[in-house]
Amino acid sequence: MNKTRPRLYTLTTCLHCKATKNFLKKHGIEFDYVDVDTLTGTEREEIISEIMELTGTRRFPTIIIGERVIIGFREDELREALDL
Repeated sequence: MNKTRPRLYTLTTCLHCKATKNFLKKHGIEFDYVDVDTLTGTEREEIISEIMELTGTRRFPTIIIGERVIIGFREDELREALDL
């Protein structure tokens, strides 16, 4: 199993974001996440800029696993990136 801790950029209201978190929990994968819609001001702007730099878009969830970036809940890509 890949030991890289995933980092997620999510929204609290996003069903795909919730599905991604549930998938990772189900497989015992510890992860870090930021619910972007709960941020304000400069902190929010900085995170959105970071997402735009990584992906060129503002879509959620944005998942970073090592050097790999996955946009959306894509179970096959998650399994591959995490060696599940």
